[in-house]
Amino acid sequence: MMHTTPLTAALIRGALELERTAHGLLPHRLTARARAQCADPQLALAESQPAGVRLVFRTRATTVELDTLPTKRVYTGAPPRPDGVYDLVVDGRPAGSASLAAGNTLTIDLGTGSARHRPGPVGTVRFAGLPDSAKDVEIWLPHNEVTELVALRTDAPVERVPDRGRRVWLHHGSSISHGSDAATPTTTWPALAASLGGVELVNLGLGGSALLDPFTARVLRDTPADLISVKLGINLVNTDLMRLRAFGPAVHGFLDTVREGHPDTPLLVVSPVLCPLHEDTPGPTAMDLAALGEGRLRYRATGDPAERAAGKLTLEVVRQELARIVSERAADDPALHHLDGRELYGEADFAELPLPDGLHPDTAGHRRIGERFAALAFAPDGPFAGRSPA
Repeated sequence: MMHTTPLTAALIRGALELERTAHGLLPHRLTARARAQCADPQLALAESQPAGVRLVFRTRATTVELDTLPTKRVYTGAPPRPDGVYDLVVDGRPAGSASLAAGNTLTIDLGTGSARHRPGPVGTVRFAGLPDSAKDVEIWLPHNEVTELVALRTDAPVERVPDRGRRVWLHHGSSISHGSDAATPTTTWPALAASLGGVELVNLGLGGSALLDPFTARVLRDTPADLISVKLGINLVNTDLMRLRAFGPAVHGFLDTVREGHPDTPLLVVSPVLCPLHEDTPGPTAMDLAALGEGRLRYRATGDPAERAAGKLTLEVVRQELARIVSERAADDPALHHLDGRELYGEADFAELPLPDGLHPDTAGHRRIGERFAALAFAPDGPFAGRSPA
């Protein structure tokens, strides 16, 4: 006999809000107030993709079924994207993965920026053969696929997992923090680092949208957390959003806002990982149309290194400014820390594990970054020192 359990906030972690839809619940990673302050379609898509969002419950069930309505992305002229992956974790250990072919379709024309939505059917992911014993079960939703939650069924009752006393790590960053191009939601670098550090992850990595927006800073300010990190820079370069004159004050304002809600919380500012495309060449970033014509997805920098003199940002400029700003602020803020992103992924790593599309690491690159971050941040003398109870 299968039991149907109502889907409520008590069973969902990593989402800041749940929107009631015609089908069920849509997890959001920004609040409605924040979403109302920016009409950018890229941001709307990124924040509604449930990176780090998972169902968490305790049960003796040997079979678990989850009905969802995903939205698949199709890019005109680009290679087909794989279906999103649902990762099953039992008592903290990987226990299987599944995907759905069903769902809505969002077709995006990269040349014109237009998008066309086609509705599709609800599907079911099913995990069977689980141990017949009381256990903590997590289902991590696809990090790169909008997913409406429709129904949860199990062959034994479900109850809420008790508080284990684990610290909450709130992280904000760009598409790499979001999870591009990791294969599964538990192999994104923040998910890996959270597992190694023994903390609860709230991932506010927003693909293409880590742009020092004031509304994002206010969301960080207002979200309960024991540890906070912000990984800044690459999106500001590849959107060519601001010049050096605006960058420094914007970083200060962003950090000031976060500190309004978390005055003493360990706060780690992380600069960009190595990306040869933009180390010394400003943005904006553009799709490599020649590669696209060959069925490959790659990017190129369209700026001119000489434009740095006019204040255009490069990754090297961003790193220097972030190091300077954090150093100055840390004199009055001992809980503020800085990490050069090249310590997570640098020249030697690029030689061994190059960025397949020129911007994003693959699954092996994510593992390298996640392991490095955990080793540095959660070290006994690191900014996030102290391990949560098991």
